[in-house]
Amino acid sequence: MSDRQRRTRERWFPILGLVAVATMINYLDRTVLGIAAPYLTKELGLTAASLGVVFSAFSWSYALLQIPGGVFLDRFGTRLTYTLSLTLWSVFTGLMGVVQGLPGLVLTRIGVGTFEAPCFPANSRILATWFPQQERARANSIYSVGQYAGIAFLSVPLFWITQQFGWRSLFFLAGGLGVALGIVFWLRYREPSESLTVSAEERAHIEAGGGGEYKGARVAFSWRHIGWLLRHRQILGASIGQFGGNSTQVFFVTWFPTYLVNVRGMDFLNAGMMTMLPYIGASAGVLVAGQISDRLLKRTGSANLARKLPIVGGMLLASTIIAANFVPDGSNTLVIAIMSLAFFGQGMTNLGWTVISDVAPKELIGLTAGIFNFSANLAGIVTPLVIGYAYQATGSFFGPLVYIGIVALIGAFSYSVILGDIHRLEMER
Repeated sequence: MSDRQRRTRERWFPILGLVAVATMINYLDRTVLGIAAPYLTKELGLTAASLGVVFSAFSWSYALLQIPGGVFLDRFGTRLTYTLSLTLWSVFTGLMGVVQGLPGLVLTRIGVGTFEAPCFPANSRILATWFPQQERARANSIYSVGQYAGIAFLSVPLFWITQQFGWRSLFFLAGGLGVALGIVFWLRYREPSESLTVSAEERAHIEAGGGGEYKGARVAFSWRHIGWLLRHRQILGASIGQFGGNSTQVFFVTWFPTYLVNVRGMDFLNAGMMTMLPYIGASAGVLVAGQISDRLLKRTGSANLARKLPIVGGMLLASTIIAANFVPDGSNTLVIAIMSLAFFGQGMTNLGWTVISDVAPKELIGLTAGIFNFSANLAGIVTPLVIGYAYQATGSFFGPLVYIGIVALIGAFSYSVILGDIHRLEMER
């Protein structure tokens, strides 16, 4: 065996590296609106309720197109789907920098949601294709940390850019980065069988652990496939559970900067520094869950224990966000500590994507991931609206934080009880 064959690790780099950077750009494009919101609302004259509509608009198209996006992915493959998705959502992010009012904001957010829809199903497909089961949780944690690490370490510069150059500059910057990465993805991504640099040994290692490409005939979409998948408790339990966990994340991506500035009375740059800490907590949660899960799987051989324990524990920690309601004014350090703990727990729930990679039938990975992400991102529609209307009606975040904590507990119940046994589903013939 040649030296090159013994040592290739293409699945980690460039493959996982591309996915990690793309995921960071994905969440940067979602989050810059939340950062811009305190300035944007003043310039465009938006109320709290109308801002809630803008935050929610992303998920109208994002959630509704999960299943079509998954079908497109299964039909046309990862490389084309991801390149189109990344490039076009970034174009719509850039267009947000030229809008003049509420209609333009809503339309561009719908555009971002439309083209981001296939991204996470494609991530799940890459995970199942390029990684054996015993490495998936760690691989998932590495790319998922991009959801949080970008904002964790860029929040202060992004807040500074907003203050110095205006909120529109954020959208131009994020959109330009995404278009550039779309070109790189097209040039560098290949499937294992198409790669000229991956070794036979690495391919064998992937396939021995249940990874590798589906080599059968492509399965034409049928509505009965959706019904068949939803009859399995594995898909239903994970989907309900991820709705619960994703609600916490949606709060941080959308309303958290406004909460710090308007409710906790922080100045804009100080809010930027404080925003960084919960995102660091979430980044740590993603990495901790991935390490714990793969180590438990290696030691016990039980996917049920290895996947469920970190996810359910994370949901329980996310529910502690309710405690922020009982912190008196001026105790901002304690508020940030509570928020960081809750977001740490939410970061652990990203392991749900590993569960989907473990259970999805290989013929329908895109569709399965689309159903899962559709359910999870219903939270992106519901949560901003609940917060926006409740905050406008009461002038308080008490009710919204209680809501987030309760749905996190529902998520913990779903993953622990409804999910059932974790194993790859075999399609009916």
